[in-house]
Amino acid sequence: MPTALKILIAGGFGVGKTTMIGSVSEVAPLETEEYMTTASLGVDDLAGTPDKKTTTVAMDFGRITLDADHVLYLFGTPGQDRFWFMWDDLSLGAIGAVVLADPRRMSDCFASVDFFEQRGIPFAVGVNCFYGRREFSTDQIRTALNLRTPAPVIMCDVRHRSSSKNVLLALLESAKAAAANRLVAGP
Repeated sequence: MPTALKILIAGGFGVGKTTMIGSVSEVAPLETEEYMTTASLGVDDLAGTPDKKTTTVAMDFGRITLDADHVLYLFGTPGQDRFWFMWDDLSLGAIGAVVLADPRRMSDCFASVDFFEQRGIPFAVGVNCFYGRREFSTDQIRTALNLRTPAPVIMCDVRHRSSSKNVLLALLESAKAAAANRLVAGP
């Protein structure tokens, strides 16, 4: 049996979590996408995402076989705060997380960054550059997020497998470094 490694994909509403998992998963991803209805009016903020028609209502799931001994499981969290009660359960056993950020709506990922920093879960920030626009540097993004941890910040386009893969690789390196530091520091 291969060792299972769990990673969360988190971030604000409409930032590309479902898209990222779909771009890298070797199996058809499990998606809990539902069409948005009038019930979400005034609840879900569509600013910056005017063409959004569906939303994740539970979680997304994908899988990547790294080698014969390791399988990576990706769990996408729902972005709306009314579903945050699920995050504690989803984060159990996770080796790390990707926080996706939309540079047009940076404040939407603050809660995700806080969640992982408070729990000591290693994470990487993937800045989803919609339509190829890169208006800010990684240093500017790091400053805007006021990161308290050495989380890598990577520009990406989650529609593309190679770009999503680069974010995951940065996270894995960061999680590996965090684990090594914990071993050196001891109990």
